[in-house]
Amino acid sequence: MLINIVSWSAVAVILAVSVGLLISHDWRWSLGLLAGQYLAAFWLVTLHWPVGLASVKLVSGWMGIAVLGMTRLSITREEEAEPYWPWQRWFHMFLAGIIALLTAAATPRLEAILPGIGLPIVAGSVLLIGMGLIHLGITSQILRVILGLFTVLNGFEIIYAAVEGSILVAGLLAVVHLGLALVGSYLLLTISEETTA
Repeated sequence: MLINIVSWSAVAVILAVSVGLLISHDWRWSLGLLAGQYLAAFWLVTLHWPVGLASVKLVSGWMGIAVLGMTRLSITREEEAEPYWPWQRWFHMFLAGIIALLTAAATPRLEAILPGIGLPIVAGSVLLIGMGLIHLGITSQILRVILGLFTVLNGFEIIYAAVEGSILVAGLLAVVHLGLALVGSYLLLTISEETTA
């Protein structure tokens, strides 16, 4: 009973930080919210993986966030130019509400298709994948695209952890996280150098 309450609390944290990622325009807040997303996803993964194996996911995600943060620190604020409209925040919250409603409607049916996984895991996974796809669809800024890809990958990993518990898979997914962070870091630096030149 207590594990079920904590698991649904992790889903609520996933919803909160995903909405925060959509409406945040400060890269520091975005990286902090992504770290919280990894922590909530870590809890959902520990329902099917041992804590030691699930911590690989958490540590590799936080290392990727650290790489992106250090790269972003070296870029001056003037180089970041994304247009912002006053109604944009409300539109993003509206999109997040649609994803939350779709998740609530689809979770019982998906759990019936994949029995034994559990409603919180399916809900958290579908919510992250949906929010990540929305994030990818509304931005063209490199850092925000990488954050959207991390979000989609987190959602995939939660559902995949319930199906496969291999150590090799955990290692390969950690390499994907770190590789995505390095590619994002390279692209951030390349675009920064092109705008200053």
